[in-house]
Amino acid sequence: MISESFEKRDSKIKIIFMYIILGIVALVCLYPLLDVLKVALRPASRLFSTDLNLIPEDATLENFKTALFVRPYFVWLKNSLFVSVLSSIVGVGLSITAAYAFSRYRFTGRTAGLMSFLLTQIFPAPMTLLPMYVLLKNFGLIDTYAGGIIPYIATTVPFSVWVLKGYFDTIPKSFEESAYLDGANLAQILWSIMIPLTLPAIGVTLLNSFMAAWNEFVVANIVFTSESMQTLPIGIFTMTGAMSSDWGIYSAACILTAIPVILLFISMSKVMINGLTLGGVKE
Repeated sequence: MISESFEKRDSKIKIIFMYIILGIVALVCLYPLLDVLKVALRPASRLFSTDLNLIPEDATLENFKTALFVRPYFVWLKNSLFVSVLSSIVGVGLSITAAYAFSRYRFTGRTAGLMSFLLTQIFPAPMTLLPMYVLLKNFGLIDTYAGGIIPYIATTVPFSVWVLKGYFDTIPKSFEESAYLDGANLAQILWSIMIPLTLPAIGVTLLNSFMAAWNEFVVANIVFTSESMQTLPIGIFTMTGAMSSDWGIYSAACILTAIPVILLFISMSKVMINGLTLGGVKE
């Protein structure tokens, strides 16, 4: 009885300590976002303040109104949504077929292909900017949606292939063998059996691909040169200047851009956890 009571007490102490650590980490993560919110609620000309309240005394929504209706925010939003959604759907579609082939078939160059996907993740993105710009310029893709979508697909496919391959490896081959005996072809097996079983991993790769395109700045800055083609990161960046910056409007635009992503992460949190854990198996 004494040992059991000590074990219960130790377990309670561990739980309390864990929640304290999680609370500290949450505060550290939330502080920058809350600070940006405070700046967004202040008049546009004020950046610093001694006011410690979360909602400033002179709080105003003018910065949000200006970001939405004075600046071309909805043009940036449309461009970001189109590029992010299309690149993530096409990229994940290509990744599904490639991951299934790497998981189920043994062919010459299979290992080299998988290793080449890993190698592409080693080199930093700025190293590829010059050759990528030359290629896009030669093909006439500068300042076009395709000029942004193609590099985003190429960037996210390697990660997506590895995640999906790990998930395919966990699915018994007996499912496919039974379907073959019933007369199903490869396309039917992939669409009706494998894809429904891998939805958690597909959700992870879709979210990762979407976020990579949604937040990307460097490639977008050299591809989308006209104002009508700018995405949200480029548009928000134009609010800053060398001599003066509209920090209140800038912060309001950042908050508006982050809200959809936060809601998306919350809604897909369970899918992300399942996809990342169940896909982590050895070959």
